[in-house]
Amino acid sequence: MRLPRIFTPRVTVSAHCDLPCGVYDPAQARIEAESVKAICEKYQANTDPEFRTRALIIKEQRSELVKHHLWVLWTDYFKAPHFEKYPNLHTLFNDATKLAGATGAKGTVDPAKADELLQKIDEIAKIFWETKQA
Repeated sequence: MRLPRIFTPRVTVSAHCDLPCGVYDPAQARIEAESVKAICEKYQANTDPEFRTRALIIKEQRSELVKHHLWVLWTDYFKAPHFEKYPNLHTLFNDATKLAGATGAKGTVDPAKADELLQKIDEIAKIFWETKQA
């Protein structure tokens, strides 16, 4: 029967992501984390209660975006071979997402906590760019 042969793939391909490479970038998480830090600094410098309330709301939204961008990298970009080559990668992501969450930058207005988050994102970015060179 010819019909099944028509549907048989002639070429088999594989990819590590759903879309062409270049879609993933830790810069997205970093931009949001920079925003979190700036909001913390502005919050500290302003005593107006309405401003502070708005700052907290926006900071929490940005913190959620940081977590989202980190989770996309963690779950969609990085694969088993990356975690084998970089055994601390899971810990880096766990630490970074916690630093973006309620026990980290989301739960405080301390710019130092945002700096810690930025440092973790930079460590992840370093590994990310190393994997892009391979």
